[in-house]
Amino acid sequence: MTDEHAGWIKDLVGPLRVKPGSSVDLARDFDPGARFGVRKKQDGQDLLRQGVKLLAEYQDRLAAQDTYGVLVVLQALDAGGKDSTIRHVMSGMNPQGVRVSSFKEPSSAELRHDYLWRHARELPARGEIGVFNRSHYEEVLVVRVHREILDSEKLPPEDRTGNIWARRYREINDWERYLADNGITVVKMFLNVSREEQRIRFLRRIDRPEKNWKFAASDVRERQYWDKYQHAYSAMLSHTSTEWAPWYVLPADHKWFTRLCTAAVIADTLIDIDPKYPAPDPAARQELEQAKRDLEAEAPPEAPRDPAAS
Repeated sequence: MTDEHAGWIKDLVGPLRVKPGSSVDLARDFDPGARFGVRKKQDGQDLLRQGVKLLAEYQDRLAAQDTYGVLVVLQALDAGGKDSTIRHVMSGMNPQGVRVSSFKEPSSAELRHDYLWRHARELPARGEIGVFNRSHYEEVLVVRVHREILDSEKLPPEDRTGNIWARRYREINDWERYLADNGITVVKMFLNVSREEQRIRFLRRIDRPEKNWKFAASDVRERQYWDKYQHAYSAMLSHTSTEWAPWYVLPADHKWFTRLCTAAVIADTLIDIDPKYPAPDPAARQELEQAKRDLEAEAPPEAPRDPAAS
């Protein structure tokens, strides 16, 4: 990768990162409409193509090295653009090395286990990139806004006392530290959409028949909890952005810019890992050289030149 590519990626990613230990207020600290100097959509799309190309290159090296895995966590409010972001950013990757897991309301079987159990089952293997479309963070977001959900989680009474959210932040941080210590790099992105842009996208889903399937009346009902969600996200970002698993807040009012930021963050993560193609050991090298000689020996003899064709 050229220094030029590394430059624009680093410059773009820097303002998105939540500094570990900082106290976040979404409304104060992050602008959903920001574009960080990339004013034209065409410029953003040109950079995105570069980013997607880089991702394909680094994914190939990651798979070949077979040492590290990457877990990409995507969180957003409804209509934040997660699905389209996954589709556009992952378009150039080998589908055999990428697995997307979407987490809906837990099933009755999943509720019989601890809240991290169903997520642990979907972790990427070494050499893979796993994407969580929503994630274990729902347990400190939607469950915090709708605390009655705790009743369905079958927790022992003593585990519902005290500050359950502080405890879950600690548990999540410890789990992600465990993953990092075992070669799974965790990178987390929150797609930060404004209330007004969400309203516009909901109307678009209602007005366009081909998008009706993406809309549910409950989406509008959840808007009455907007302030509570903003508080829950601010607290989550403040307590769970760590050196080993940082959060990035991506402006989400312009989908093309969100996709560019997503590609940049994942590319920056892979650049830091810097996976290498494995070099064959001496025995394997000898086999390769012998195979080359055998194949070259099978080449048909060159046909004699026709002087008349000169």
